[in-house]
Amino acid sequence: MAELVADCPRCGATKIGCIAGASIPVGLEHGWLHTLEVFAVCRNCSRSTIFILRQKNYDDTDMVTQHGVMKFKGSLNNHFEVRGHISLKDRFKTQPPDHLPPEIDSAFREGATCLAVQCFNASGVMFRVCVDLATRSLLPPEGDPESPNARTRRDLGLRLPWLFESGRLPEALRDLSACIHQDGNDGAHQGTLTKEDAEDLIDFAEALLERLYTEPVRLQLAAERRTGRRSKN
Repeated sequence: MAELVADCPRCGATKIGCIAGASIPVGLEHGWLHTLEVFAVCRNCSRSTIFILRQKNYDDTDMVTQHGVMKFKGSLNNHFEVRGHISLKDRFKTQPPDHLPPEIDSAFREGATCLAVQCFNASGVMFRVCVDLATRSLLPPEGDPESPNARTRRDLGLRLPWLFESGRLPEALRDLSACIHQDGNDGAHQGTLTKEDAEDLIDFAEALLERLYTEPVRLQLAAERRTGRRSKN
């Protein structure tokens, strides 16, 4: 019988022995490094958890692929690193669009995680952050004759209409942007966002980010592939 020492998320016991009952591989890196989900029962509270384990040693590869963790003798901690456990945060959540700047990608992922765990106000705030960061880059430099006033530059609710009117954002996104006025400020200041409000915000953020970041890079990559094909001839 395999045993795992881990912190139990069910009763809070730290470094408690857990009886491992089953495992399934869910990831593979470098052709040998496996990530597993392992079902285990805490010896303290007798409740179950699915832990995420990552293989430590190359020499254990055959044992993992052929027999699973049940054939390991002694503690699984000698062979695997505990990387966490499955919880509500692992519900299906929207992945960020491709080719985002790191700070926007991070904010989108945080917003999607908050939405998955039904923290709708936090989710709405993070998607609003995505839109805020993305649209700041569309403003003319301060002091430029075409630049809006300081309040418009600072306030997302004022900035978006200015960007549409000046042609810096496509008109097709205007209707979706209404959620920023209707939902964004309320969620940030009053904590009143519903699931539907948060979903409106993620829809607008996703459409905006794809238009500003994903589509231009995809077109650039397609053009580079076309040039590469022509150069071979």
